[in-house]
Amino acid sequence: MPRPTVQHRPFGTTPGGEEVGLWRLESGAGVHAEILTYGGILHALGVPDTAGSTASVVHSLPSVEQYAEKSPYLGALVGRYANRIAHGRFVLDGVVHRVPVNDRGHALHGGPEGFDTKVWDATPVEDGDTAAVRLALHSPDGDMGFPGALDVTVTYALDAAGTLSLAYRARTDRATVVNLSNHAYFNLAGSTDIRDHTLRVDLPGYLPVDADGIPLGPVADVAGTPFDLTSPRVLAERLGSADPQVEAVGGFDHCWVGAAAAGTLRRAARLAAPRESRVMEVWTTLPGLQVYTANQLDGSLTDAHGRPLERHSAVCLETQHLPDAPNRPGFPSAVLRPGTDLRSRTEFRFPHLGR
Repeated sequence: MPRPTVQHRPFGTTPGGEEVGLWRLESGAGVHAEILTYGGILHALGVPDTAGSTASVVHSLPSVEQYAEKSPYLGALVGRYANRIAHGRFVLDGVVHRVPVNDRGHALHGGPEGFDTKVWDATPVEDGDTAAVRLALHSPDGDMGFPGALDVTVTYALDAAGTLSLAYRARTDRATVVNLSNHAYFNLAGSTDIRDHTLRVDLPGYLPVDADGIPLGPVADVAGTPFDLTSPRVLAERLGSADPQVEAVGGFDHCWVGAAAAGTLRRAARLAAPRESRVMEVWTTLPGLQVYTANQLDGSLTDAHGRPLERHSAVCLETQHLPDAPNRPGFPSAVLRPGTDLRSRTEFRFPHLGR
């Protein structure tokens, strides 16, 4: 069997003139991933179906310029704080910190110049069992209002079985809050509609939110609600629900919650295309999974094939700490202090490949 390989080529330049590279990881058995240094974007994830036909299962845009000017975080690494911080304000060790607001009066995904807008440094990782590239970013003290100088690495690795893993690591010189995630938009059929996909989420709780996407209170039990996906459900059934939480956002844009993982890797979700032609499992060490059904895509963006990216054309499965955790003492802590490494891991597995 061919061994996993890593290749590199230029992809373009940012509007500010920075060069952007594309790193292509190949499993040696049909799966490939393409990662951009701009935003750490997962630009492509080619996966064979059960008939052997390969298609990319993530939304993408054709150029750096379009990612920089128009992208709703397609495939990006988001931080310093993924998801929302209410009113762009939090208190840490008695000091008030403010992050510029960029979503209905709140800070989303680290503010308007978050990690998704940066060009990361890239280094191929020599490992005969996987094809990998390590992305690194230095976020200075005060970046978007966050305290502490933060050094982050995210290693994308593709193994011979076709599993794509993301290993996150961060260190700080001063107490700060950190929540790192990837914002890939998945469609396992390579099509423009996600409603015919089946989704299972293995987590027993979720966070009801207000009209701005801010948690209303503590974790609620999914039982008896449209958020109960503990057995597989066709997404169309749930996206058409009259539940006020679903209607308010036009689908799902909510965080499912499990027990604090304490570094234990476990399955959080299983997504399947019609007839299970492709199946993807999401495994993570993190306590939360934001499920977002592309409710705000409106067809104004087109992919490299000229197809419009429409509402409900994909689903994001963002492993993370909980939204607004810096303001919620009852949520698992997202505080990182000097001398402690933040480490987490997320895997995207494709069990149909082993059939």
